[in-house]
Amino acid sequence: MNEIQYIRDLAKEVYEFAVSPEMNRRRDLWRDHNSLIFSRPPIYIRKVPFYEYEEGINLKSTDPYLRSIEYDLLYKLYLKRIKTDDTITEPYLTVRADVDVHPDGVFGVPAELEEKVGDVLCARYNPSIVEEEDIKKLCVLPYRVNEETTQKKLERLQEVLSGTLDVVVDRQAPLCGMWQNDISTAIAKIRGLEQIMWDAYDRPEWLHELLAYMRDRILEHIDQTEAKGGFRLCNHQNQAMPYCRELEDPSASDKPVSTKQLWGYMAAQEYTTFGPAQFDEFMFRYQKPILERYGLTAYGCCEDLTHKIDVIKTLNNLRRIAVSPFANVKKCAEQIGSDYVLSWRPNPSSACSRGVDEDFVRGELRNVIDICNANKCKWDITLKDLETTSGDTEAVIKWTKVIRDELEKHY
Repeated sequence: MNEIQYIRDLAKEVYEFAVSPEMNRRRDLWRDHNSLIFSRPPIYIRKVPFYEYEEGINLKSTDPYLRSIEYDLLYKLYLKRIKTDDTITEPYLTVRADVDVHPDGVFGVPAELEEKVGDVLCARYNPSIVEEEDIKKLCVLPYRVNEETTQKKLERLQEVLSGTLDVVVDRQAPLCGMWQNDISTAIAKIRGLEQIMWDAYDRPEWLHELLAYMRDRILEHIDQTEAKGGFRLCNHQNQAMPYCRELEDPSASDKPVSTKQLWGYMAAQEYTTFGPAQFDEFMFRYQKPILERYGLTAYGCCEDLTHKIDVIKTLNNLRRIAVSPFANVKKCAEQIGSDYVLSWRPNPSSACSRGVDEDFVRGELRNVIDICNANKCKWDITLKDLETTSGDTEAVIKWTKVIRDELEKHY
């Protein structure tokens, strides 16, 4: 088998799907939806456990580099088979620029997991900031792109694809990307999830100092990226489909843009146990000046935001709010109303991890429909964090069809 030609054939199929009338219909749907022009709830399949399916395991390419591309393309083609959702496949691939990062981690200190024991598949982080004076160890390198190695990465992928798909370079600084720019993820890794809870009581001023340092370094990376023309339209991030009428569509354009032309996104999953006032004081007030650098923003992931929505709504560019499986949908909908997009996330475990219980899925969805309609919500459905379907490649497809069938009865 000619492995490179095989990759090009897959890429061509992905391209044809990405520019199809169906995909353009989905773009129009999301463009209106994220601009608060509501017709029906879009369905977004954020994650599928493709790595447990035969086609995701038994790849044909023998070259490791080609295997990584093959996996990405086959995953996109699996999403094509789902048919009834509204996830958008783009006609381009992204290459990450070779940017300077401190050898010990983006904040200059390690963020390492402790050893996993036996059959346990999870572990906690071993904090690097233990004593108060350890804050002096923090160091973030200025934004710099190694142009020579970045160009080689770009040319290598372009050569493989041979024009079947465009390629764009993600040139933004390390602290501008999702999960690096929200502060919450990093502080739990380098300080400790439990420890930051104690810090809020035992040493609040010191915790404020640490948070301010992290906020300022993120803002510096944004400033430096903008000054050097490093942001592109591929840098939208809103944990959904980043289309709307107010901002330019994501694309493979190499034209520099500012953050005001992009979606921004953050969450604070690590602050789930903080009450609204403490969440505001020890996290959100540090996230807010970062988020407000962007054109529009989305907030929330798996954390329960039921009692924090009033805090989040102080963002002047807020557009999307996540309602996780752990949140009270009714109380969230009452606060969100029609002013923002409500992003409802059903529990993946009860959705299709162990088969699809159609009666349960329909019953849960009907309840959410009633709640959202009563509160005039503009809402969508995001299936995310689906770690397993017990090897059933049809489970997500079946779940999506049930969801679409039920929605069509109401919209």
